[in-house]
Amino acid sequence: MNDGLFRALWRGFGKAVEQYGLIDEGDRLMVGLSGGKDSLALLDVLARRRDTGRPRFSLAASHVRMRGIEYESDTAYLQRFCAERGVPLTVEQAGFEWREGSRKPACFLCSWNRRKALFEAAQREGCNKLALGHHMDDVLHTALLNLAFAGRFDTSPAIIRMRKFPLAIVRPLCLVAEADIAAWAQAVGYAPQRHRCPHESETRRADMRPLLTAIEALSPDARRSLLHALEREGKLVQ
Repeated sequence: MNDGLFRALWRGFGKAVEQYGLIDEGDRLMVGLSGGKDSLALLDVLARRRDTGRPRFSLAASHVRMRGIEYESDTAYLQRFCAERGVPLTVEQAGFEWREGSRKPACFLCSWNRRKALFEAAQREGCNKLALGHHMDDVLHTALLNLAFAGRFDTSPAIIRMRKFPLAIVRPLCLVAEADIAAWAQAVGYAPQRHRCPHESETRRADMRPLLTAIEALSPDARRSLLHALEREGKLVQ
């Protein structure tokens, strides 16, 4: 059973890596390891791909703890998880100040500061790419969110080369459905990390999940169609 679940994960991962050119010979990738199922699965498949030796690349991981956000992460578990796969892990601290009526929403500030900490860790560890665990559902939800609230057809790309940092962001799980990651995580027993953000109910992103489900009920090929449209418009490679 686990072999079949892993094949679904491995197939989507491999397709994204090859189709979008996410890993090159000699790369050193930093994995943003939140401790959730997506980032744990990402580290798993990257470590297995590294061990094949095609192409040759190395891995590091970084976990960012945000001050002022009520959540729990078992860093000892993350250390063991990385050590078992031969991946060095660093733990970073970051934070931000937010007040009622602030021009920037709390989620934006949290994400920006967390990403900045990952950029700095990646550069310190000699990495040229930052790998994030966003999956196909995240990509499609972002596209629907931008259509509905920003009036543009855009999403989180599979690869984007940063202008202010000598880094590229890659999303090797962008062609893997969240349901496939969840099934694999349950089968192998990833330890869940508890996260209780006080601002999580303020985001519109959660509203996109039932919207995508409703679209799929009308058209079973909706995911494929949306992905193809994003590819045609050049939105998955930047």
